[in-house]
Amino acid sequence: MSGIRTSIFAVTAAFGAAASIISVANAQPVDGLYMGAGLGGNFMGSEGIQASRLAGTSSTTLQNLGFGPNGGTTNVYFTPGFVGLASIGWGFGNGLRLEAEPSYRTNAVSSISGLFASPALSSGGTERKYGLMLNAAYDFYGLAPWVVPYVGVGVGYAWANWDGVNVTDRIGDIANISNTKGAFAYQAILGTAFPMSATPGLSITTEFRFMGMAGTRDYSGAIVFPRLNRAVTGTEQVGSEYNYALLVGIRYAFNTPRPMPPPPVPVAAPAPAPSRSYLVFLDWDKATLTDRARQIIKDAADNSTHVQYTRIEVNGYTDTSGTAKYNQTLSVRRAEAVAAELVRDGVPRSGITIQGFGDTHLLVPTGQGVREPQNRRVEIIIR
Repeated sequence: MSGIRTSIFAVTAAFGAAASIISVANAQPVDGLYMGAGLGGNFMGSEGIQASRLAGTSSTTLQNLGFGPNGGTTNVYFTPGFVGLASIGWGFGNGLRLEAEPSYRTNAVSSISGLFASPALSSGGTERKYGLMLNAAYDFYGLAPWVVPYVGVGVGYAWANWDGVNVTDRIGDIANISNTKGAFAYQAILGTAFPMSATPGLSITTEFRFMGMAGTRDYSGAIVFPRLNRAVTGTEQVGSEYNYALLVGIRYAFNTPRPMPPPPVPVAAPAPAPSRSYLVFLDWDKATLTDRARQIIKDAADNSTHVQYTRIEVNGYTDTSGTAKYNQTLSVRRAEAVAAELVRDGVPRSGITIQGFGDTHLLVPTGQGVREPQNRRVEIIIR
């Protein structure tokens, strides 16, 4: 396990350095449909086999064959192998994501111990695993503008195909298992995403995954004893299975907003008529008015009765902590709340215009995903 953890940190650090060389974008929450894929290496723990149900074989005979008391446990060891997966999911714009994931893993048998009383001469075979999982993940935004760590969990079902898993001892006895069995599966995910500025919505990902198959599975198998001119068939019970994977992949979110185009070159215009403005600040992610905000609105309403004005503009703004779509809606809600308070203070509704600008006109320039109190405001302009 310590070697696997070291590999995780090495892969993530190396990829973070590469991503810093590539042009990376400020991270934005996934809001809507996305798809992803990943490739990497899969590392399996050993599998325990219990052969207590081999037909016509007593526990004493099984013990003499090397299975241990009452059938005992034999261990199968695997070499590192391949893992590939794909995903399709939905992001909710607040860091939470849900996704469906098919996956494929394969590992070859490296050795089988404890099966025969005499030392084994050779072993072989392959396990191929097919999984279908439903995952929930959460992205942590705001830790850095160019990287998004995330964690996830998943549940589903997996099928493990044992293809020609076999062992031969030095006197010619051969054991062979071939079958496909399924079981409930679960997994944990630890990853990082690096958004690419060249293609908004595209991210490079690195992941560590742990996947387990619960319970036991019964495989059909046979042991052939050439010296005895005899074969024993039946079922071998395989215990819980654990997989550890390191992956590199890509993810594309379809609804990521494009960068704003540069503003047009300003042209000379007549000097505007004198105006008076008031700033009303609101709490994060809210459109409700504080007592201080109501006092400022009351002052604006009172002063509008002492001047001759053509219109009163009420403009709403947000900071950059949400998605562009959500921020636009929130800025309109804030402007509407202030306009309603002006009407309650005696200003005719027909003289008020309302606009929402989302996070496009920042009072204090910040990066994406920053909660800046000065940018959460409504401006009242009396013209």
